[in-house]
Amino acid sequence: MITIVLTNRNRSLSLITNCFASLRRQNNQNFKCTVVDYGSNPQNQKLLQSEINKHVNFELILCSTQKQLWCKSRAINLALKQCDTTHFFAGDIDMIYHPHFIEELHILKDKHKVVYFQVGFLSENESNTDKDFEDYQIAFPSNEEATGMTLYKTEILKSINGYDEFYHGWGAEDTDVHVRLKNANVEVAYFDRDILMLHQWHPKVYRGKDSLEPFHFKLESINHKYLEFTRQTKKVVANTNFEWGHYSASDYSVLEAPQQEFLVTNELADVKGFIHSVLLDHADQVISVKIREHSEYNSLKQTAKKLLNKKAKEFLSLEEVNDLLLETIIADKRNAAYSYRYSVQKNEIALVIKL
Repeated sequence: MITIVLTNRNRSLSLITNCFASLRRQNNQNFKCTVVDYGSNPQNQKLLQSEINKHVNFELILCSTQKQLWCKSRAINLALKQCDTTHFFAGDIDMIYHPHFIEELHILKDKHKVVYFQVGFLSENESNTDKDFEDYQIAFPSNEEATGMTLYKTEILKSINGYDEFYHGWGAEDTDVHVRLKNANVEVAYFDRDILMLHQWHPKVYRGKDSLEPFHFKLESINHKYLEFTRQTKKVVANTNFEWGHYSASDYSVLEAPQQEFLVTNELADVKGFIHSVLLDHADQVISVKIREHSEYNSLKQTAKKLLNKKAKEFLSLEEVNDLLLETIIADKRNAAYSYRYSVQKNEIALVIKL
């Protein structure tokens, strides 16, 4: 049997129902589908649960990670960790799958340890139509660089600790797995004989100026540099310093009652002192911190001292503080339950975390 894993955060219900309908129409039903919802808003999670309940071979993993960075790697690994089938397909919830897709997976799994698939992209207008798979007009196909849709022999993917959970935000985690498998001399095949899945158009989601969601302003470029070093170092096994595929629902329930509260400014010494003395040093404690601009930030006094080469306070912008905090969480506290808000309008960062 094959496990299909689909990850989600606030995708529209119409995209999801189209995807599920295509799986329901498979001529080979020898599969089960695990959907991992990694932090959709509660209303969307309820709607998704209702949709999942209509399918006998579907299961849902819900994560209360609404106020955390998106981590597709961790979401996939949650399903991989509990996977008990011989093969594991990492797909996307915005795809429409060919009626013979599962049948083709069963044929290919006996030929390849790892194989990934070409995808056909639909235009906005075409995505809004309801047709038989073969009748859709494809705007353009993906090429070999698009590595997201992959079938694995489960034991091989588990042997390299699954997807690398360093990757947060969007980009590079799929390619990283392929790179590490090739570093382990595992052949990664590419299937482009037919297009077996269609990507439904949807608008890109951008962080608005009023948004409070966590966002790292340079994370995508860091992800790609991280991938380059994975290639250079011939890395095979990921997540060696953390338990991979870990999520504790009970840890999130205690975030409402922090045991200690801190107020930190954007002075460099203040931020780094907090990170090293509290964030990286405390354990078994729920703490909250609010970070606001120092009263002397951009003041005439501090500006004059700099111009006169006198000792002045060093400050970070709130954006720099934001990036530093999130990098610290990714590098050292990625399995911790946390809630993170960054208000550009209020010039305030608020973090609650279970250390």
